[in-house]
Amino acid sequence: MWSTRRKRPFASSRGGSLSDSGSKDPRLDEFLAGRGLRVSRHQARQLNIYLDQLEEWNRKINLTGLSFRQRIVDELLVDSVLAAHFLPDQGALLDVGSGAGFPAIPIKICKPQLTCQLLEPNSKKISFLRHIIRVLGLRDIEAAAIRIEDHAETLYDVVTSRAFAPLPRLATLCAPCLAPSGRLVAFLGRKSDSIIKESERLLQTYNLFPFKKIAYSAGEKGGRREILILEKQS
Repeated sequence: MWSTRRKRPFASSRGGSLSDSGSKDPRLDEFLAGRGLRVSRHQARQLNIYLDQLEEWNRKINLTGLSFRQRIVDELLVDSVLAAHFLPDQGALLDVGSGAGFPAIPIKICKPQLTCQLLEPNSKKISFLRHIIRVLGLRDIEAAAIRIEDHAETLYDVVTSRAFAPLPRLATLCAPCLAPSGRLVAFLGRKSDSIIKESERLLQTYNLFPFKKIAYSAGEKGGRREILILEKQS
């Protein structure tokens, strides 16, 4: 089981800045391992570079409302890596409303054999996503400046989304994109049980049923959260 106990903070030598992490390579892999999440040293370096670039670009455009490294790691990175551990190693993934790249970029780093399509209508965020894909040398991943409503009807093995829409609307928009046995990954807050109960009838309409519910702690300020993975049954 994934532990939610408090662990030693992961921070750069500048007390929360992202900019030193790529070159000095602090032990992000050890920090994640302390949370029960295993990544290789190479994956940890890629994640560090991603965070470095995120900080640099965030000074110019609003990619995320979080500016401190520890909060970005606790509230955005950890659960992205956590979700990846419950996804297939291969197949096609669609990320809806990709924003700054969470959870899609960390998932792609952890699952390099996945073919990924990122949808983000904001042109500035798309520029960042395409930039980080180039910098990291990621293959079989594309960022498109379109909305899910305008996306061609293609079937995916996994659909992910963070803070894009409430669960009922997310299911309505994304269920048609899921292949049989495909998984929809939704990042929920503290009241996931009531959200799931209120959405149960709609989810069944789209043949979506709970596959996995993962509770975790998003650091001191993020509080308790849950990831809900739904599976589309034929």
